[in-house]
Amino acid sequence: MRNYGQHNALLCGVRAARFDRVVTMDDDLQHPPDEIPALLAKLDEGYDVVYGTPIHQQHSLWRKLASYFTRLALQSAMGVENARQVSAFRAFRTQIRTAFERYQSPFVILDVLLAWGTTRFTSLPVHHDPRQSGVSNYTFRMLLIHAINMVTGFTVLPLQLASLMGFGFAVFGILVLFYVIGRYLIQGGSVPGFPFLASIVAIFSGVQLFALGIIGEYLARMHFRIMEKPTYVIRETAEEETDEPNE
Repeated sequence: MRNYGQHNALLCGVRAARFDRVVTMDDDLQHPPDEIPALLAKLDEGYDVVYGTPIHQQHSLWRKLASYFTRLALQSAMGVENARQVSAFRAFRTQIRTAFERYQSPFVILDVLLAWGTTRFTSLPVHHDPRQSGVSNYTFRMLLIHAINMVTGFTVLPLQLASLMGFGFAVFGILVLFYVIGRYLIQGGSVPGFPFLASIVAIFSGVQLFALGIIGEYLARMHFRIMEKPTYVIRETAEEETDEPNE
């Protein structure tokens, strides 16, 4: 009905797929269809997701830099080693969609959803043709927004960083306070005003950040529960054969 975004459209197509394998590719003719058999052959080796990684990246320096940060965020969200080799040119088993069949959030990252159902990822270097016409919508700004959506939507990394920063500031403040008090007890004289106040401020600000991080952890659990991330996904079931009792 309208443009909801690339990954949202891909999710719609994946849920409508009728066969046991799905291949996704861009419509700008950069992904050559003659590489599809190579991706499918790689699936036959026991993998569930195969990415067609370009041999040569045909982007500007800023685009490559933004793509690098995006892949770092994706690796954090996916939790798999091959996350940096992701590509829009991919082949995967349709069975994986059972892991995210109840996902309803408007923020869709297909690669993260695939990681909900399997860890059998691999990549295959393939040739990508130059873009025939038009320009890519994934500018430096859009890629950064994409990375922020991944980090905030599918990981608790920002909350964990806030907790670590708060804990670090609190420890630093305590150490400074011990130094100030120890210097006062050993050398005598009045307690230095600025170091003492700085240590107190560092302790309280650190404790506040750490407390916010703890609260954020609980909010993150509510966030993941709202996404209805699966508790488990069954690959196959083994039907037990029961022998008829002898009379």
